[in-house]
Amino acid sequence: MKAIRRFTVRPVLPEPLQPLSDLARNLRWSWHTETRELFESADPAGWRATGRDPVRLLGAVSAARLAELAGDRPFLDRLTAAAADLDTYLRGDRWYQERVGQGAELPAAIGYFSPEFGVTAALPQYSGGLGILAGDHLKAASDLGVPLVGVGLLYRHGYFRQSLSRDGWQQEQYPLLDPNELPVTLLREPDGTPAQIALTLPGHRSLRACVWQAQVGRVPLLMLDSDVEENGPGEREVTDRLYGGGSEHRLLQEMLLGIGGVRAVRTYCRLTGHPAPEVFHTNEGHAGFLGLERIGELVATGLGFEASLEAVRAGTVFTTHTPVPAGIDRFDRELVARHFGDDGELPGVPAERVLGLGVETYPGGEPNLFNMAAMGLRLAQRANGVSTLHGAVSRRMFAGLWPGFDPSEVPITSVTNGVHAPTWVAPEIARLGDAERVPDADVWAVRRALREQLVAEVRTRLHASWRQRGAEAAELGWIDGVLDPDVLTIGFARRVPSYKRLTLMLRDRERLTELLLHPERPVQIVVAGKAHPADDGGKRLVRELVRFADDPRVRHRIVFLPDYGMGMAQKLYPGCDVWLNNPLRPLEACGTSGMKAALNGCLNLSVLDGWWDEWFEPDFGWAIPTADGSAADENRRDELEANALYELIEDRVAPRFYDRGGSGLPDRWIEMVRRTLVSLGPKVLAGRMVREYVERLYAPAAAAHRALDADTASELAAWKYRTRTLWPYVSVDHVEAVAATGAGAGGGAGSGGAGGGAELGSTLSLRVSVGLGELRPEDVDVQAVAGRVGADDTIVDAQTFPLKPAGGPDLDGRWVYEGPLALDRTGPYGYTVRVLPAHPLLATSADLGLVTLPTEATGEGAGVLMR
Repeated sequence: MKAIRRFTVRPVLPEPLQPLSDLARNLRWSWHTETRELFESADPAGWRATGRDPVRLLGAVSAARLAELAGDRPFLDRLTAAAADLDTYLRGDRWYQERVGQGAELPAAIGYFSPEFGVTAALPQYSGGLGILAGDHLKAASDLGVPLVGVGLLYRHGYFRQSLSRDGWQQEQYPLLDPNELPVTLLREPDGTPAQIALTLPGHRSLRACVWQAQVGRVPLLMLDSDVEENGPGEREVTDRLYGGGSEHRLLQEMLLGIGGVRAVRTYCRLTGHPAPEVFHTNEGHAGFLGLERIGELVATGLGFEASLEAVRAGTVFTTHTPVPAGIDRFDRELVARHFGDDGELPGVPAERVLGLGVETYPGGEPNLFNMAAMGLRLAQRANGVSTLHGAVSRRMFAGLWPGFDPSEVPITSVTNGVHAPTWVAPEIARLGDAERVPDADVWAVRRALREQLVAEVRTRLHASWRQRGAEAAELGWIDGVLDPDVLTIGFARRVPSYKRLTLMLRDRERLTELLLHPERPVQIVVAGKAHPADDGGKRLVRELVRFADDPRVRHRIVFLPDYGMGMAQKLYPGCDVWLNNPLRPLEACGTSGMKAALNGCLNLSVLDGWWDEWFEPDFGWAIPTADGSAADENRRDELEANALYELIEDRVAPRFYDRGGSGLPDRWIEMVRRTLVSLGPKVLAGRMVREYVERLYAPAAAAHRALDADTASELAAWKYRTRTLWPYVSVDHVEAVAATGAGAGGGAGSGGAGGGAELGSTLSLRVSVGLGELRPEDVDVQAVAGRVGADDTIVDAQTFPLKPAGGPDLDGRWVYEGPLALDRTGPYGYTVRVLPAHPLLATSADLGLVTLPTEATGEGAGVLMR
């Protein structure tokens, strides 16, 4: 029989133990070792049985044990110390407050929106790297005192749990999550009723959601949940699964996240007195609708749409994690129009204006699709990728939104991701202290102990997996011999889209088998990863790997562990000696798993992609050579790069691990571990990442937000409208170059065609005639753009030189601009001239996407080329 109603019976803690409840409800325990050890000591067996989840543990501890703990003076002393430590952590000034005290103008609060958050395995609201990154962002913000408010959705089924069939095919299960059993509390109105937000749906329907709050140290995380009685069956299922359902289901999720999320923040601030965010950070395009809600708020006050758009853009930061167009959410424009029509959401915002924000107006774009990343970029004055290389990839990918500008000038910067050390560093590594001074023997002993822990973890998980696959216990004696704590251990764990190439290691199976079974330098490999439930291609890759790992010849040396998640990862990273990453370059936006491994002294073996392209040094690991020239032939590329991988392991990685010095220790390997911990470790920290966001993006966004009151926003919007309208009449009519110092550029005024020459260190004096129509000089910047040129005369490594008004307008309305052009480089060199819009409140000169260049009809001096 099934129960007609479900509820949770909570334990009643004895008075001396009441602080345990506060410690359990604040997720700081997930990265605070002393608090975790306190809970473990309360009931060691229960701690393991409940998956190391304090909330579940307190619900499972017997009344007798609670009474015993209430009289245990040493335990109570530890409890008092832990509670006092948490209170100090929550209330004391930290880096952010110190910066404000030093005079820094920082935002009062920041809203951080993401479709998933990986804070702890006890709150399974994540699928992969995007969510783990978001969780680390919140934790690092808490440690630094950054006043962040996280916003997401509470998925009643989370992401799927992965198991394997007998033949290795991925199977998915969606366990029901009861919020009352999670470390969350319901946001309530003063009268005790649950706070709710509502969205309007077509057909006079409503989508309602309650708001659950998780406390991530100092940072509140608000999660919207549509499973409320006021909703119809369809609406109740909107937050059922992470990345589940069809197109309209996903659209409703993203509307609830963005529009509903802003409303949840407003409700939270009203109920708690928390400062309202001045900056809103959109973590990927899924949350992009938050900008529309904020426009709707301003339109409701009487501000026009364009002015509201400017005000919203000023305070918005957009982070893209996507290196390929296929990874972007796109919706049929008619579907979007229906939800923002007359009887849909944001009635004060015309549907055609909404559609205009997401339209793919660039070459190759689909006019019938609404692009969430395009909307995110148009609604944010500041945008970034998540590694230096990914920033460059993003500038190329989205260059169509800024026609006339070279990709290098597209206004997308980069902040390289980081990882939260207290979450990911094994206690044994943390206890090493300053790795620079620790004896080699101690470093090696810790690394072996972590490898031994991993071996035990793998055997336990592998046994459970085979039982799920239908094996009898009597068949599984061989698992006791799986892996060896003294063998070089390679880890590979991540999502399983095709570009991450889970099975590249299987390219030459006999060669891989020889590596695994080498009589003197064997290798063992631990693999984990989930394919998206709808990705049959990814599932086939999983099955291919599993079937190889099932082979009795090698199954003691290579394993696939199903259901990769945070709990597994925290054992896997420290226990591996080498972390393998072999994506198709440059399709890895960042790849933070290798960062987590590095923090534990694990060496990276990776394609130069994402963060590894930025920070690779031979001291830290190895770079797998890539066959970028074979990109058109994926089969050939995979063959070349797999061979390069095998050669690296055979010739460099394994010999270094097994080469013992006079002390009997692998001295050169230990030195690489030491350099990884000391030199690479500080670079990959989430604290460094969050400080960069604060100083480079949040603070400027807050300043821009404060500068745009209603009147200023209206003036800026009017100026943009006027500038766009009059821009077709802007022209570069004539360019002259005169050698001001040094040798001439081909002989004086008016010259400068191909074939001219000049000496290093000389200066050209430029004189340019520009038509501005009805615009004024204060509306534009006139620049010379110069640099080396290629065979097709394209300027590379460009520098800009400002030109200043020197006279005008003449009878034809032309203005003369002049300025020097310093020739500081040798070799083929060229320049051109351009006109850009200019306004004090523009974040970049590319803001409007407008630029005027000389035409071939401009005459002599449209550009000069020197060889």
